[in-house]
Amino acid sequence: MPRRAWVMTQTWNDLLFAHWPVSAALLQRLVPREFPIDIHEGKAWLGVVPFHMTNVSLRGVPALPWISAFPELNVRTYVTIAGKPGVYFFSLDAANPLAVRTARLLLNLPYFTAVMNVTAHAGGVEYRSRRKSGADAELQVSYRPIGSVFNPEPGTLEYFLTERYCLYNRFRSGATYRLDIHHPPWSLQPATAEFRRSTMGDAAGIVLPDTPPLLHFSRRQDMVGWGAEPT
Repeated sequence: MPRRAWVMTQTWNDLLFAHWPVSAALLQRLVPREFPIDIHEGKAWLGVVPFHMTNVSLRGVPALPWISAFPELNVRTYVTIAGKPGVYFFSLDAANPLAVRTARLLLNLPYFTAVMNVTAHAGGVEYRSRRKSGADAELQVSYRPIGSVFNPEPGTLEYFLTERYCLYNRFRSGATYRLDIHHPPWSLQPATAEFRRSTMGDAAGIVLPDTPPLLHFSRRQDMVGWGAEPT
């Protein structure tokens, strides 16, 4: 962890990790060249990750119900710089316009405001998201865990896809940065999902393969985050 004090906290709830193998060359054309695409056993991966957040707050500031809890939907791939693996986001859709504006202003992250609804049902989740403007970016999916909880082992694909403790991005100036996070090791479960509509890959300029995704579920993850650091 960084030696500096962390500055914010979040709790991620009812996550679905849906991953597809995608051409590393295609991804690299869409990702800044400063961020080399990471591969596992010869494959690069694209992740679509719906969840809902609670406890979103700055350090020392109490969580406020009307701004500290909202759904979020990420489209991401994986990069490594100087031996430190991280995440690169193609998009982050959220139902909180204030969070969207703040993240865009301060970190130049590709956040978008979306109309979102998350409903628990029969041990699983019904998730709907539709971006308010711009590209057709919509997700309608029902998902639930179907297996026992496990912690990914180093060297496995599950570890490669989830155990990453930073994101990489560019400021508007073009300068690159890293934003570090920390949380307990992931507790995952195999999952099943019914995708009724998904255009999130298309909105990022990526046609997903016509194969079933690799699916994992996580009930809860508590994290803390630091401010941006130059890479």
